[in-house]
Amino acid sequence: MGLLQYLEYYLARLLYNNRGRDAKLLINSALLKDIPKNIHVESPDVGPSESHLGIEYSQYGQRKFPELSWSLAPDAKISQADIKEYMLLVEDPDAPLPLVPNHGMYYAIPVTKTSIGPDDLKLDPKRQSGGEKWLKGGFRLGKNLRGSLYSGPRPPVGHGPHRYFFQLIALKEKIDSTNLSPVATKSELVEHIKDKVIGYGVWIGVFERKWE
Repeated sequence: MGLLQYLEYYLARLLYNNRGRDAKLLINSALLKDIPKNIHVESPDVGPSESHLGIEYSQYGQRKFPELSWSLAPDAKISQADIKEYMLLVEDPDAPLPLVPNHGMYYAIPVTKTSIGPDDLKLDPKRQSGGEKWLKGGFRLGKNLRGSLYSGPRPPVGHGPHRYFFQLIALKEKIDSTNLSPVATKSELVEHIKDKVIGYGVWIGVFERKWE
């Protein structure tokens, strides 16, 4: 461990209890107050929700995006025909910050998609225009904390386990990007999808960087 890592560890221990900002997650916002959790999300390559992510999924490794797949819950009061589009947002409420970091945001996800994996998150060179960033999965990239395709977990050494919420939002109308930035921000999208949300699902991945 170098000097900077010792300092990081010291600060992480000092701020250890500075976590758990779940109230600031998108799924806990006023936007979804009366919306049921009616989509089941799982990760075939990692495991059930709250499974631990390996080092390869983090910024300490290859920043691999976990495979996600989803389907309507058996008791859902909506049908697949009611959904016109999806949006996916990855947030960490355990970061020792006053905000909840956005590690990845994707929108205009076609209703025909029922899974997303690493290959989907590559830029599609055939569809780039006007600053827009279309991905090979057939959907658009939103702005995240680092301005990257996907930043991946990077909790401070010694700060304990962090939970990464992969929040899938189902919309009853497609997003009209006419008045949005080429790479839309969370605040823009949240404002735009008001009254369009009809369901959601969540998968949580856990990652911890221990002192070694």
